[in-house]
Amino acid sequence: MSKNIILTNQQIEHTIKRIAYQIYETFVEEDEVVIAGITSNGYTFAEKIAQVLTTISPIKISLCEVHINKHNPEQPITTSLTKEQYSNKGLVLVDDVLSSGTTLIYGVRHFLDVPLKKFKTVVLVDRNHKKFPIKADFKGISLSTSLLEHVDVVFESNGDSYASLS
Repeated sequence: MSKNIILTNQQIEHTIKRIAYQIYETFVEEDEVVIAGITSNGYTFAEKIAQVLTTISPIKISLCEVHINKHNPEQPITTSLTKEQYSNKGLVLVDDVLSSGTTLIYGVRHFLDVPLKKFKTVVLVDRNHKKFPIKADFKGISLSTSLLEHVDVVFESNGDSYASLS
């Protein structure tokens, strides 16, 4: 199968900056915002957003890794921060690709157990194949794909990144 690049490194970097500014505008009144990335690519994407946020805003940014079993999201979800550390704060849940919405909705459900001041979601690629009534508040790109196609987001250790469709 051939790979079609749908986002280049430059486009992803631009998207990260745009989303960081959108988050800043949304949470401008807050003293602290927790950026919670879903394990693996979602967390890497969250780290990149947090890096930009710390340079453009005075808001204290805390990173949180969200461990969700993507094949069985009903298993217990754990986070690198305790519930007390994100309670009564603004929180942004980040993942790389929103396809069926399963991972994102289980992640949202986990964070609804604690009071939050404001709660938003971010994805780099929204594929529009949702099984659940969930949307990304901030997204890089909306892409209509077939169910047979696969979107792959790669964040390389040298800083390069891309998203492809195969």
